[in-house]
Amino acid sequence: MTVNDIKEIIFGGKDLLISEEDLRKVSDCFDFLCDFSKDRIIYGINTGFGPMAQYRVSDDYLTELQYNIIRSHSVGAGKPLAPIYVKAAMVARLMTFVQGHSGVHKELVLLLQEFINNNIIPYIPKHGSVGASGDLVQLAHIALTLIGEGEVFYNGTLQPTAGVLQQLGLKPLNIHLREGLAVTNGTAVMTGIGIVNTLYVQKLLDTAILCSLWMNEIANSYDDLMSEELNMCKHHKGQILVAERMRTAAASSKCLLKRENALYNDLYNNNEKIFKHKIQPYYSLRCVPQILGPVYDTLLYCQSVLENELNSADDNPIIDPESKNVYHGGNFHGDYISLEMDKLKIAVTKMTMLMERQMNYLFHDKINEILPPFVNLGVLGLNYGMQAMQFTATSTTAESQTLSNSMYVHSIPNNNDNQDIVSMGTNSALLCKHVVENAFQVMAIHLVALAQATDCLKISSSLSDKTKSLYDDIRAIVPVFIDDTPKYKEIANIIDYLKNI
Repeated sequence: MTVNDIKEIIFGGKDLLISEEDLRKVSDCFDFLCDFSKDRIIYGINTGFGPMAQYRVSDDYLTELQYNIIRSHSVGAGKPLAPIYVKAAMVARLMTFVQGHSGVHKELVLLLQEFINNNIIPYIPKHGSVGASGDLVQLAHIALTLIGEGEVFYNGTLQPTAGVLQQLGLKPLNIHLREGLAVTNGTAVMTGIGIVNTLYVQKLLDTAILCSLWMNEIANSYDDLMSEELNMCKHHKGQILVAERMRTAAASSKCLLKRENALYNDLYNNNEKIFKHKIQPYYSLRCVPQILGPVYDTLLYCQSVLENELNSADDNPIIDPESKNVYHGGNFHGDYISLEMDKLKIAVTKMTMLMERQMNYLFHDKINEILPPFVNLGVLGLNYGMQAMQFTATSTTAESQTLSNSMYVHSIPNNNDNQDIVSMGTNSALLCKHVVENAFQVMAIHLVALAQATDCLKISSSLSDKTKSLYDDIRAIVPVFIDDTPKYKEIANIIDYLKNI
């Protein structure tokens, strides 16, 4: 399964289908473990969990053991995760089971499928995971609903799980062997959050590339900043792609200058000692491929890591019917996700900084020399244009800069030092999520500024087809304004637009 497959399920409403071959692998693994576990000591089947693994559990209490890990670990705190993140986490959990290395009964897989396809969303508080043994606390909240307890969001309201299952004719999960541990033990929540983060970052990056072209159109820049010849001299895939996308979008623009026509032509004869038009614009306009290129490369690699995790068995122990053995290790450790979420949030913060700097260029009349202060289309002194919107954008960017400090290296031993080095992967994914939300807010304000500047200069008809389409969409949400009026609702509406384009 790919990130785009997840996108179709969580955003497109596509049902998740499980093949007969996958169900066969699940059943074969379960049958093997049932036979293998007789008269053997296997962690989490007839032992306690974590540092309690040294204590054997009587055969009389093996089913109770599985219920105990679910109930005892349903102790999350904070606001609940939004449905799209929970749904992605459930898909990630199911994907682990269909690898055929978890030793669960197929009933668990089929019930998870029903939850996903019927939009039954478990209530999961955001805080509780240290990222090894995976997302124990958050996943326990999913497991709690699978056994018919706890609460779920269904049809937009929070309801007791038991009533929703009864309404849909679904039976709670029966514990067969190790289902309690299998559901709670793994990286599914950080993986689900990470996948949604990358899908949103893709939207942000697409818009940032267009915003940057639009900025250069407003500044009447020379177009060689995006030229193939220049950017091919730097051997980075992201930079080359960003420049190519800018060139393609700019093809229909009437706002950009050709340096060879304006400055290199034999007929050119300008005796200016100080040039009125900038020979080279500021870095926030000129270095877009070099700044957004690393963002693209980071996003691409992050998605590949997430897809690897999504298609892995990430619980413990690993049951292998082929070699007829059970292996104990640490596939639940979330370092791969944690590091990528740290890298992604840094890249998103840099992209946000670029948007904020471009915005500052538009607002600062002494820098751009073509627009009134704060693209104020009213009476200077009486009206304030977008002056206050810059406060919001700047403070939000600053918060993202602070949040970009690494979570990956902030391991704290816990669990009687059994978990003596942990990933903090879910915290890293949640902080990345926060930075992504901030980026949408800054981007929304920047788009208003670009539209205002375009109307101030009366160049909308000269924009490229791509930027003109974006301009039209923004103006449908925020018409050109002169008078001072509240704009917080319009900002929120643009964020909704950006998330759904």
